[in-house]
Amino acid sequence: MEKQDESLAALQELIEVVAKLRSPDGGCPWDLAQTAETLTPFVIEEAYEVVDAIKSGDKGAIAEELGDLLLQVVLQAQIASESGQFSLKEITQGISQKLIHRHPHVFGDVSVASVDEVRQNWEQIKAAEKGEASPDAQKFSAKLARYGRTLPPLTAAMKISQKAAAIGFEWENIQGVWDKFHEELGEFQQALAEETPERQEAELGDLLFAVIQLARWHNLDPSTALQGTNQRFVQRLEKMEAVVDRPLSDYSLNELETLWQQAKAQLAQEGY
Repeated sequence: MEKQDESLAALQELIEVVAKLRSPDGGCPWDLAQTAETLTPFVIEEAYEVVDAIKSGDKGAIAEELGDLLLQVVLQAQIASESGQFSLKEITQGISQKLIHRHPHVFGDVSVASVDEVRQNWEQIKAAEKGEASPDAQKFSAKLARYGRTLPPLTAAMKISQKAAAIGFEWENIQGVWDKFHEELGEFQQALAEETPERQEAELGDLLFAVIQLARWHNLDPSTALQGTNQRFVQRLEKMEAVVDRPLSDYSLNELETLWQQAKAQLAQEGY
């Protein structure tokens, strides 16, 4: 009970700190300028940093990043409370009630025999809560639209295409997927040469979606693949910087390319 009291006291301190930062009387100008909308990129960024910390296994980093994510929740609650929309009280009460409602096998008299039954009950209760039992919500397109709204773009594209394939909206073989990729590549190139920025962006989206289909057919995770590429890119730059005596910006393109190839070869030897 003592540890619980300490946790509640620490949370209250955070709430008071955030309220002070948002106070028109002596608060922080940057915090005062923020809105729920301007903070959304930070919510996403902090969530990803939590995941990265968990993968690293560094307990200190995990605690720090979870704190940064918690700050975003408290900030959103503070901003909403200032205009009378809701407060941290409604947020915490809402999630508590949701957990109780979705776990009738713990807080009610429902019996379950497996994890699969727990998952099935959860999905049924969740669908009923969100009104997804209605005819419109049950439409296939409505379900896919929800993935597009709530998941990161790469994840949503994979999920949407998997669901579409499950109902038979699928190519007969991998050659069809490659044909689609080349078709979209050609349309993107044409858009870059002749179309407006809006059409170029649309064609780029179509090309990326086609790449994701190739990944799906080969059981590859595009998000993991792109994350790996990002890491390798940075690792190669680190290797380049380790062997030079001035900023990379001082080198010519040809010199940078030579350094890049050397770094790439060295990392390959190290198994990266």
